[in-house]
Amino acid sequence: MRTVRRSLPADRPTPSEPSALPRRAPLSAHHPEPVLDVVVPVYNEEHDLEPCVRRLHTHLAETFPYSFRITVADNASTDRTPLIAARLAAELPGTRWLRLAEKGRGRALHAAWSRSRAPVLAYLDVDLSTDLAALLPLVAPLISGHSDIAIGTRLARGARVVRGPKREIISRCYNGLLRSTLAVRFSDAQCGFKAVRRDVAERLLPLVEDREWFFDTELLVIAERAGLRIHEVPVDWVDDLDSRVHLLSTALADLRGMARLGRALARGRLPLTALHRSDAELAGELPDGLARQAVRFAAVGAASTLFHLLLFTAFRPAAGAQTANALALLASAVANTAANRRLTFGVRGRGGALRHHLKGLAAFLIGLSLTSGSLAALQHGAPGAGHRVELATLIAANLAATLLRFLLFRAWVFPARPARRTTGPA
Repeated sequence: MRTVRRSLPADRPTPSEPSALPRRAPLSAHHPEPVLDVVVPVYNEEHDLEPCVRRLHTHLAETFPYSFRITVADNASTDRTPLIAARLAAELPGTRWLRLAEKGRGRALHAAWSRSRAPVLAYLDVDLSTDLAALLPLVAPLISGHSDIAIGTRLARGARVVRGPKREIISRCYNGLLRSTLAVRFSDAQCGFKAVRRDVAERLLPLVEDREWFFDTELLVIAERAGLRIHEVPVDWVDDLDSRVHLLSTALADLRGMARLGRALARGRLPLTALHRSDAELAGELPDGLARQAVRFAAVGAASTLFHLLLFTAFRPAAGAQTANALALLASAVANTAANRRLTFGVRGRGGALRHHLKGLAAFLIGLSLTSGSLAALQHGAPGAGHRVELATLIAANLAATLLRFLLFRAWVFPARPARRTTGPA
């Protein structure tokens, strides 16, 4: 295949508001272009590039049932990487390379995906930490029309991961921070093993500002907020001991990216409606919005508040106000967590139930401190207050506790909805 050499500007297109995405449909096996374009972004990888590309090419040629292309996206390498990429493109059928004048993995992926005509676009890291056996399961739901984006995950049930404790802790902390700050539901933002349908990429790429390591996360967050379906594939993954990623600078850049993206989402700056699918029957698979979950949570909260007040009234004569409140709140908290698990957040089955209830009890302790503190303040300020005043104080405190508990439930207790995922629970 003809070698392609380009120097690409870093200008970012201005987001626009195009029409909604068309309905997903299976791809034809007789597509005029390669069905799959696998991008390998590289920077100074003269030692790993050739074995990676040859192994990938052999794997695809022997096991992939559709036509394919491999694109080496060289972002400003200063060693022999460009020479090796050019030689591989000349030797291996269906292989090409791009040369960028500036560094940045996100920049390399943005450039390669923007210029590809393949209906399915993927990328993997040059170290091949992810077992290639997961490549076909990764792209199959995109080819079939089932999903919009597919990601490899090292944090889902069924994944097999070999890496040191330092990287394990950093990865889990990063993904936990994403769930708590941006309320994401996907399990692993950083795994270098992802794919996207081209029609989706054409809409997403103009909205993604980052050109470095936060590129993946930003793309996934925007896609999820727009209601696109993200398929997760548990992978076998072995840590690359020669990784040259600077953890501190990358972590700081990621934090800045999360803050920037959070502000943009909060202020409604992103045209997310342009990423919705146009067919009405897909409306049921879009993630529940904040308003819908809030209504369900409020209904459950009203019922559990009534239950709490009834129990408090029953326990109050024998146990005293503080003990009666604690017992009533504990019982209502367990019932509240179970009801919200099923009705508000759509979690079915016993998987993760213990974890959910333990986190729910943590939220209960916050509610206990608010309501008990309110009663203590009432008894200190107005020792002779009657039962009606106590009930009114509890209602006000419960409202404050309920609002805080809803935020905790959404971002921490139930950060993912198993009914929406296409693999087993994490």
